[in-house]
Parts: sequence; C-alpha cells; structure tokens
Amino acid sequence: MTSRLSLLILYICATLVVVSNGEPQRFIEPAKSDGSVNFLVIGDWGRRGSFNQSVVAYQMGRVGEKIGLDFVVSTGDNFYDNGLFSEHDPNFEQSFSNIYTAPSLQKQWYSVLGNHDYRGDAEAQLSSVLREIDSRWICLRSFVVDAELVEMFFVDTTPFVKEYYTEADGHTYDWHAVPSRNSYVEGLLRDLEVSLKSSKARWKIVVGHHAMRSIGHHGDTKELNEELLPLLKENGVDLYMNGHDHCLQHISDEDSPIQFLTSGAGSKAWRGDIDPVTNNPKALKFYYDGQGFMSARFTHSDAEIVFYDVFGEVLHKWVTSKQLLHSSV
Repeated sequence: MTSRLSLLILYICATLVVVSNGEPQRFIEPAKSDGSVNFLVIGDWGRRGSFNQSVVAYQMGRVGEKIGLDFVVSTGDNFYDNGLFSEHDPNFEQSFSNIYTAPSLQKQWYSVLGNHDYRGDAEAQLSSVLREIDSRWICLRSFVVDAELVEMFFVDTTPFVKEYYTEADGHTYDWHAVPSRNSYVEGLLRDLEVSLKSSKARWKIVVGHHAMRSIGHHGDTKELNEELLPLLKENGVDLYMNGHDHCLQHISDEDSPIQFLTSGAGSKAWRGDIDPVTNNPKALKFYYDGQGFMSARFTHSDAEIVFYDVFGEVLHKWVTSKQLLHSSV
C-alpha cells in the first residue's frame, strides 16, 4: 500500500497540465545520478496471464532488476480481445496488476492505445479510476515523457488507419473522441511537430502502436509512412518503437538514421507468416517470431537496445553512439 501511495504521489507531482499552446501532456522522469535512463518495452500483452504472458512478465522482472529499471513502456493492445468494457472491468487487474508483480516492475507504466483497445471502451483505459486501482498505470492518447537526456513522444496511431473506419471486419471501434479522422490526425501531427521542434533532448523517441516498417503479419502501415514518418525525419527522431505485429524486430530506415523497433510479443505470438524484405534486405537487422520484450539504455553518448526471448535470453543487441553518427555494432 505504501509503494502504491508513493507512486500516486509521484504521478501527481510529475504531471504538468497541458497549456494553451496545444502541446500534449508531459510527464517528468528524473535522471539517475549517473545520467542514464533505463526502461523496458512490451506490447500486445493483456491475456490474463495466458499465452506465456506470465512467463514474459517474470523475465521482465529479472531484467528490470538487473538494469536498474526506471519505467516501462507499453506499445498498445493492452487488453485482449476487445480492450476494457469499462473502468471497472476486472480484466485490468487480471491482466496487469496481478501479472506484473516483480519488485522491479513497480514503476510507472506509460501506455498507448492499440487497435484492440479501441474495440472496447477506449476512454476506460484513460480514466483516473484505473490509477486509483494501480498507480503505476498511465495511459493517454498522446503525451510526452521527459527523461532529461531522452524525450519520448507517445502517439495515438489507431485513428490514422483508414481501414478501421471503412472495413472494420465485424468489429466496433470506439470513435467517440475521434468524430473526424482527418481533423484528429491533423491536430495530433500539429501538436507533435510543436513538441519535437521545441525538444532539446539528446535522444528523441516516438512510440506508437502500429509499425512503420515490419515484415510481420501486418506489415508496414501506409498512413504512418505517408503522414507521420516525414515529421520524424524532419525533426531528428532517433527511434520509432511500436507493437501491433506479435514479434520482435529491428529494421533500419533506408534514407535516415531512424531505427524501427517492434516489441509486440508480450503474450500470443508464433504467427509464422513473414513478408520478405524485397526492397532492401539489408535494412532488416533482426526478426524473431516469438514471445519476448525489449530493454533500452541511454547515456549522453550511447544507446543500447536489447531484445530478450521468453526465457530471458538475449536474442539481439544494438548499440549506437551520437559521437559516431549512429554507427551500430
């Protein structure tokens, strides 16, 4: 109870209310004494512990303890199959609070909505009622996490995808807060541009649910490549992190330093359908069609990304240095 209360107080103190210039809500993560920032990235997970969700959670706890975890990032599809039906849905505790119980994971969880979350009551996941149940939980449509040398821009990508409006495939999406797709996306991009241009962070990261580059089941998201990616390139974004495809992967951009990192393997995976990288096979650095998660460590000069499988074994590591102009090893 004491740790939950402390987290709630931290949340209240760390929150800065949006001012009139339209910038997204901002959360502050104080840097460690050594200046480093360490976090885990997990996506597509909420299945009440099934499909190895509990096993992945256990390994996250082990790795979190080892790296000195500061916070956790969720790339969306937080609750299956159709999000939460209300802010009192027991699935919240059954798939989140009761699963991620390791001491190292008792930090803030910064989450975006995925397409499955939009199939339920999307507003429920944004409700302060959930933070009263579990004070780790922070989920908004779009927001910023400022960790001093790292600034993370969380983007609500589901409204970008046009087929969800025209070819819902029998699903019902909660568009109550998105009365107009075009005006919503335009406003989101406008606010993001303001935030990116004003950022003085050493490292800039954008987080969304849908992939820009993927060889997995869903593949690239056309709307993001056309409308969001140019903004990232223009404003010196280093990494784009996403879920959606139930896999782990690392793809380099063809004409910019941006790295595309998928961590959507928090539970159900092993889909087995892979699209070949026909245009530029050298862009694919790593792909794993199984369960796992990702860690990220940043210092003033270096960044380290590590992918882990369901057993906690390292599958892929990528290191880059600002001083070496994004060269990797």
